Amino acid sequence: MQSERSNTVLIVEDAKDIAELLALHLKDMGLASTRVTNGYDGLQAAMQEAFDLIILDLMLPGLDGIEVCRRLRAAEVHTPILMLTARSEEIDKVLGLEMGADDYLTKPFGIREFLARVKALLRRQQRMGEGSLPQVSSRAMKFGPLLIEPDMHKVSLHGQRIELSPKEFELLHLLASHPGRSYSREQILNLIWGYDYDGMAHTVNAHINRLRNKIEPDMNNPAFILTTWGIGYRFSEDVRF
Repeated sequence: MQSERSNTVLIVEDAKDIAELLALHLKDMGLASTRVTNGYDGLQAAMQEAFDLIILDLMLPGLDGIEVCRRLRAAEVHTPILMLTARSEEIDKVLGLEMGADDYLTKPFGIREFLARVKALLRRQQRMGEGSLPQVSSRAMKFGPLLIEPDMHKVSLHGQRIELSPKEFELLHLLASHPGRSYSREQILNLIWGYDYDGMAHTVNAHINRLRNKIEPDMNNPAFILTTWGIGYRFSEDVRF
């Protein structure tokens, strides 16, 4: 069981100079930090203590960042994760998000951008704790063969459990709680990821595509998650029975 701890960030980064720089700027924000230099220690620390945020490098000795992220989410540790990567390939970013990372930055990055992402993730956590995010249903919702059980963080299709990443579940839960309501990509980005940043709108598209791939019987003719042309996405209001 995780012990109580607040206003603390876990930095899992093997480059000492980068870790020290991040810790220094986090301190200026009033945040304490714990630093570890390999994946195994990062996993152990995140499992044992309650952090407000985990800053996780992709390339680490021992376990890499994607595996650390996967194991944490499998263990129901939902601490926000900001993944750092020196790679620029889209597949690495998408894979990190698929494993449950909340956001990513590609090295080299500017400190102002780093701090903006940190503030956004922490602000979203605070809003979740205060219950100030848009109202979503806490009851089980059935849409034809699709069953969403928020209390269990569970989604089933034709009686078979569908494995979703945390962000995929949040996205589905948000849309399904308001069938027929259209959300722009910018609104979704702000509500689910906690910030409004035009350059990250493709993140929403990527999550929608992966979500559709998991729950839609026909990707070319979606039954659940529909595109509202010129606006964004909505959950169909015609499948509930």
